[in-house]
Amino acid sequence: MNNHKNPTIYDVAKRSGVSISTISRVLNSPDKVNAETRNKVLDAIDSLGFIPKAEARARALRQTGRIGVITPFFTAPSFVQRLRGIAAALAKENFELVIYTVETAAHLENYFASIPLTGNLDGLIVMSLPISDANVKRLNIPTVLIEYPNETLSCVEIDDVAGGRIAADYLIKKGHRRIAFLGDTDLPEYAIHPVGQRLSGFRQALAEAGIELPESFVRLAPYTQAQTRQVAAELLNLPQPPTAIFAATDFQALGVLKAARQLNIRVPEQLAVVGFDDLDMAEYADLTTIRQHLDESGRLAVEILLGRIADPSRPVQHIHLPLTLVERETA
Repeated sequence: MNNHKNPTIYDVAKRSGVSISTISRVLNSPDKVNAETRNKVLDAIDSLGFIPKAEARARALRQTGRIGVITPFFTAPSFVQRLRGIAAALAKENFELVIYTVETAAHLENYFASIPLTGNLDGLIVMSLPISDANVKRLNIPTVLIEYPNETLSCVEIDDVAGGRIAADYLIKKGHRRIAFLGDTDLPEYAIHPVGQRLSGFRQALAEAGIELPESFVRLAPYTQAQTRQVAAELLNLPQPPTAIFAATDFQALGVLKAARQLNIRVPEQLAVVGFDDLDMAEYADLTTIRQHLDESGRLAVEILLGRIADPSRPVQHIHLPLTLVERETA
């Protein structure tokens, strides 16, 4: 008798103490199963090395590969541009793109729990989302991270602290001493939020230059044009307003520019504005900004991932993309 047969769903049921139908729900609709039961089933699956048969067969029959991208459910232009880079890189390959949008922390956990079990992906890109060591161990497919480094997985990242320093250094060299910071508050709690790191680098550079950053000069606003304009107007209406504003995203920098126009403040003569990202819209607005290579980060993530799919023994790669200041008309 062969004692090394592949484990079945019945073995999982016996090990976890739950019904076949419950295991099926964990595999297909994990959000409909309570966390305690789901964890029992996942522990049994992990310990047995169970692979669902139907999914394994479907994968064997499929002609086109599939790459999954887990991304925050958020329409910020920077996310869209990264996805554009991913999609453009995959368009030349024999892989289709499957996008999994995350709306809550529990939703993210469900994906990490279920995706490795279904066997219907050849590789995974996790964009701007944290991943625990436990979930890293569970992933049984080649995976690349964007913006969240982990020593055991390949990743593509930037240095947000350095980006804040670049903005501050540039404005200081332009002769500014009253320099404000405007960031956003809207990214969901389960997503990576680089604004704090950009502010940290900005503070460091100002402090090293002996320039004070009063608390009234640090403002956070929801990620909308209307609320950004309102907060920018509050800054510009202070008794001693800033002569320069570093906005942590280009999208908010555009709100600052509109607020300045509405107050008849000339840019850059009376107010310098620097953004961050170098979105497509930044060039149209002649915005001075810190460029991070958004499309390139998506393209590189695909390149690294396809390399690991072709040769799983390839070493882990940590790619640091450079940040550069693009000088245009606003500062």
